[in-house]
Amino acid sequence: MKEGPLSEKELQWLEDMLEKYGSEASIIDVSELDGLLTAVLSGPVTVEPSQWLVALWGGEKQIPKWSNEREMTRFMSLCFQHMNDVADRLSEFPEQFEPLFGIREMEGLEFTVVEEWCFGYMRGVALTDWSALPQDLQPALDAIALHGVEENLEKIDAMTPDEMEASIEAIRP
Repeated sequence: MKEGPLSEKELQWLEDMLEKYGSEASIIDVSELDGLLTAVLSGPVTVEPSQWLVALWGGEKQIPKWSNEREMTRFMSLCFQHMNDVADRLSEFPEQFEPLFGIREMEGLEFTVVEEWCFGYMRGVALTDWSALPQDLQPALDAIALHGVEENLEKIDAMTPDEMEASIEAIRP
């Protein structure tokens, strides 16, 4: 299996497959996939691939019927390559870890979009019991949950630009 970070072309291919085979219940993009995989790797309990792969698609009934085996194999290989890269960064080179946040352009300005990544992370959190999370890490999880749980969307909408920027910075490693 190839090692290291995925290329832009590989990330785009993954995104295309998520769009092609996704449903209302599945992960929508590579940012959300990155969040899910980061949660799986950083949580206090081991999550088996059989668990997170089902969560990726939104449940057993949503697992895709691939067009061909080559497509499925490439998707799985790229997911595991990305997961291994994230794992290496988190454990060996934490200063190099950077979440795959999105960028949106509005009126000529670029904005960091963290919601998809955070929703993916919280999808990963939901797979296991996180009660063993050390207390000193709880504020980081709370910052992610602020942007990754639907019940908090009104809070986000009510934030000033400075509050929004501070909440995004609280998520960054």
